[in-house]
Amino acid sequence: MTCFDTADGTVLPVIGTKELIASMPVHLGLGPGDLVVYPELAYPTYEVGAALAGARALARDSLTSLGPERPALLWLNSPSNPTGRVLPPEHLKKVVDWCRERGTILVSDECYLECAWEDRPVSVLHPKVSGGSAEGILAVHSLSKRSNLAGYRCGFVAGDTALIGELLAVRKNLGLMLPGPQQVAMKAALDDDAHALEQHARYAARRAKLRDALLGAGFTIEHSEASLYLWATRDEDCWETVSWLAERGVLVAPGAFYGRAGGRHVRVAFTATDERVDAAVARLA
Repeated sequence: MTCFDTADGTVLPVIGTKELIASMPVHLGLGPGDLVVYPELAYPTYEVGAALAGARALARDSLTSLGPERPALLWLNSPSNPTGRVLPPEHLKKVVDWCRERGTILVSDECYLECAWEDRPVSVLHPKVSGGSAEGILAVHSLSKRSNLAGYRCGFVAGDTALIGELLAVRKNLGLMLPGPQQVAMKAALDDDAHALEQHARYAARRAKLRDALLGAGFTIEHSEASLYLWATRDEDCWETVSWLAERGVLVAPGAFYGRAGGRHVRVAFTATDERVDAAVARLA
């Protein structure tokens, strides 16, 4: 359910997806007077990209709350950073249809698509979602999570050939071409599933340990069915939770970093080493 077909001109390698996300509105020609919509709990770079373009940014989960607005660009993020929430195919299809009716570019950040634990995330480019057409749709993917290649800055964007062509035309004039050695490394990583499955199992074990430890310490875990994080709460201000955990030598991200709706949650990553995860579990006991 995560796969999609690609053809020539539908995939563009990029120098890490953070750079792509931040520069996307500018490179697609957005500016003052345009609206960029992103999730209410979100990776901060969506808003940064809108600001760099001089566009208006709006955090919304409900499409009906936008009323007559016609965004120039709408970001989806499933699985979500920070919550790990996975949007079902039916919801994704409704968003695709809504965007096409309004001429809105839909960009889906799918960097955690292969980091699933309790659900099966689906790409917006899957035929059941897109109707078999990539018109108006882009999907962003990173090897930082799947293959642990964060330092290599390897990612790609796939989808609508016209939009990919526009990005390519702008980016090559800015010198934003992924160097050849990284492209070779990215192909090798994408051609090999064994290392990705090994990494997935490693993260799953860390996740299970941290989840049990947090539940035992009185936390509630919400969503977190995918991604590399647990979205946890003690039903108090997130900074109080950050302090409580810091006193025990456990570092987490305050939910408020990702939007006002995260004010009573913290994001707990299980990307640390096994030794550090075991130490955190012991300190929570």
